Amino acid sequence: MILVIDIGNSDITLGLWRNASWEHVWRIPAVAERPELFYGIKIRDLFAGAGLDHRLVERIVLSSVVPELTGKIINVTVTLIDKKPLVLGPETYARLPIKVLNPYEIGSDLVANALAAYTRFKANCAVVDFGTALTFTTVSAQGEILGVAIAPGLKTAVRALAQNTAKLFDVPLQWPSSAMGKNTVHAIQAGVLMGYEGLVKAMLQRIRQELKDNNLQTVATGGLVTAIPSLAENFTAVDQHLTLEGLRITALTV
Repeated sequence: MILVIDIGNSDITLGLWRNASWEHVWRIPAVAERPELFYGIKIRDLFAGAGLDHRLVERIVLSSVVPELTGKIINVTVTLIDKKPLVLGPETYARLPIKVLNPYEIGSDLVANALAAYTRFKANCAVVDFGTALTFTTVSAQGEILGVAIAPGLKTAVRALAQNTAKLFDVPLQWPSSAMGKNTVHAIQAGVLMGYEGLVKAMLQRIRQELKDNNLQTVATGGLVTAIPSLAENFTAVDQHLTLEGLRITALTV
């Protein structure tokens, strides 16, 4: 069994690779203030609920963009599973089959995405990750991360409106019936969801133009990947587990 752990700004995602598939994918809210013991009990209970012995995990790979949680989760795996995880970061990038741009600046989750996409296509590709941030990671056919673009994620944009305007509030991310909202909820949905539809299409087109490659392979991933259904036709593939797959490849490579 391979256990991969992706510590993001919103969630800690754990993927258990067993019998040549993602047998279990679990999510725990990422709250830096919670004690180490909380996460230890939570992870232990996830394994117990699945009828699995956590001591049978053979390898652990961890990616984190939340430094306050990294040490806690490492300690949990050492205590619970008696194994220290391989941490995907600048110290391990040189051993990957891709070249990482600005290793001390790029998020390890984006590196995992790039590794999974490049392994899959072996061609120019762009990964669009619909998470807390909306990210575009471009990888060349030679396996070099060429660059990243970052925008606020869908929920982040909606929450920013709610927090910074007196009369607006948080709304569900549901596709509106019209670009002309007839009430506040529909107005925010139209502005954010339809606006981001255009943003994603425009960014992918710009990447194609810069690479001079109309056959650019595109992959969508992230928790909000289905929030804009009309974008599906713009992607070669949609893979909710792309980051986990990159971490699994790391476990087999490094």
